[in-house]
Amino acid sequence: MLTPADNYPDLYRNFEWKIPEFYNIGHDVCDKWAEQDPNRIALYHRLDDGSLTPISYGSLREQSNQLANCLQRAGLKPEDRVALLLPQCPQTLIAHIALYKLGAIAVPIAMLFGEDALDYRLRDSGAKMIITAHDQLNRVNRLRGRLPELTHCLSIDEGSQDADLVWQQDVVNQPTGFDLHQSRPDDPALMIYTSGTTGRAKGALHGHRVLLGHLPGVQMPHNFLPQEDDLFWTPSDWAWAGGLLNCLLPCLHFGVPVIAYKFPKFDAEAAFALMDELKIRNTYMPPTAIRMLKQVRNPSARYNLVLRSFGSGGESLGKEVLQWAQKELGITINESYGQTECNLMLGSCAEIGVSRPGAIGKQIPGHRVAIIDDKGQELPANSLGNIAVHRPNPVMFLRYWNNDKATQEKFIDDWLLTGDQGYQDEDGYIFFVGRDDDVINSAGYRIGPGEIEDCLTSHPAVALCAVVGKADPERTQIVKAYIVLQEDEKPSETLTKDIQHFVKTRLAAHEYPREISYLRELPMTTTGKIIRRKLKEDPRA
Repeated sequence: MLTPADNYPDLYRNFEWKIPEFYNIGHDVCDKWAEQDPNRIALYHRLDDGSLTPISYGSLREQSNQLANCLQRAGLKPEDRVALLLPQCPQTLIAHIALYKLGAIAVPIAMLFGEDALDYRLRDSGAKMIITAHDQLNRVNRLRGRLPELTHCLSIDEGSQDADLVWQQDVVNQPTGFDLHQSRPDDPALMIYTSGTTGRAKGALHGHRVLLGHLPGVQMPHNFLPQEDDLFWTPSDWAWAGGLLNCLLPCLHFGVPVIAYKFPKFDAEAAFALMDELKIRNTYMPPTAIRMLKQVRNPSARYNLVLRSFGSGGESLGKEVLQWAQKELGITINESYGQTECNLMLGSCAEIGVSRPGAIGKQIPGHRVAIIDDKGQELPANSLGNIAVHRPNPVMFLRYWNNDKATQEKFIDDWLLTGDQGYQDEDGYIFFVGRDDDVINSAGYRIGPGEIEDCLTSHPAVALCAVVGKADPERTQIVKAYIVLQEDEKPSETLTKDIQHFVKTRLAAHEYPREISYLRELPMTTTGKIIRRKLKEDPRA
């Protein structure tokens, strides 16, 4: 844990990792608290009718032990992979805890994935079992004939006839005691597939230590979590590192209760209403969700928010969104940066003065991050290069599953390459410019899409946008923008020229979008990141 400090140098200097010889995530986020006070609330499950069901650590311990016994009797062993195709609900958390206690490897899969994506992840991971909901059984069963290693399907819903095991029949009658697997920090616990913005998704395998590695990166952007009365909610899918490792598991480590609520599709008005109704104190949202919040008119006058900390990550928010949050919500959004393979190693904390518009933050205590060239040499300030993280590092993945070549290519010596381009200023702030393949080369200029997108979203007609490079015989590439307009706006040549002039006069003549296409929605991953690859493949590009 971080020792709170009133300035960044002391915060960074006074931190040191303390990784024990034996460590199990399941015990840490559940049994540790149940042993102290079994009635302490871990989770509040909000249902569609508005009711709120509290779930204690004692209940989590008993139910996770019952599930672990059920899985063990079904033949599951340590390091067997178990897929979790589940929404935000208590059974998802119980399944994670049970698998960690058993020593198995949890493979969370987002509910929004189609059959091809689901088939690929089940096949690549060699999952022995899948735990899912009744409404997913048909598509799971359509795949099972092609997945000989998938021997069991467990449904969390009563009355599921097409599942091998049903929670209400096969789990609830199991013993409530279980002998915890004595795992070490580097023993595998969790495999999260990369979001697949480029190429096939890869399974990033993490050890139990991954949770400990996340703690300073959660505490710093959330102004030294935990504080009295903290209550956390995120709309992010718990199948994504942002929902699971930035929010759910760290909160339970700290004893901070979490709201579980299934948003079928993110709705900005509903999100504001939920935060008002439940008096949410802490939240984490991807940038796209925050930009949707920004479209809600007069939120401060319509909703009574009590937010203490507001975190975001995935890509830079930009000045416009940060200024909106300060003005309309009265809070500074603290950004953080990481990726599935090595998460939360950069971040902000406005409370101690670590906040700079456009930057993704400074090094989180315990991490060494630098801008390096393609030979692994650190670059001077304000030089564009590879954002890289030095190992050893407890938050860093163990390896890619079934892909030693990709694992080796991820490193230059002891530097892990994030695949992102950026630069560091004289004060230690790191600025994200773009993915390696997102940086636009135009007439000798290297242009990152982030700054242009930030400028575009400050135009009153623009709701969402994405910028890519389009091949051009004269300039190598030109800047092309894809724009989703506000509801009351319609595409026109006049509007296009106005937007182009807007960017040209606020940024630079070489950065304005020479072409603009208007879309109803942007292609996004399930984590809320724009899939620029699909835009580059657009026949109009």
